[in-house]
Amino acid sequence: MQATAYTYDSETHSGSVLLDDGTPLPFDAAAFDAGGLRLLRPGQRVRIDVAGEGDGRRVVLVTLQTF
Repeated sequence: MQATAYTYDSETHSGSVLLDDGTPLPFDAAAFDAGGLRLLRPGQRVRIDVAGEGDGRRVVLVTLQTF
């Protein structure tokens, strides 16, 4: 799934992404670290993996979108 980086805290490695429909979805340090990233800037396109449904939906991986 694709999304756009919305917020990122470099100290906690957590933040949020915006799905293509504008829905914000938070991610934690584990999801960020799983993608092997060192930095994330708001506005970057990212690929995410999501687990769960509804209010229990969570990001489990954040990595850069490659074509």
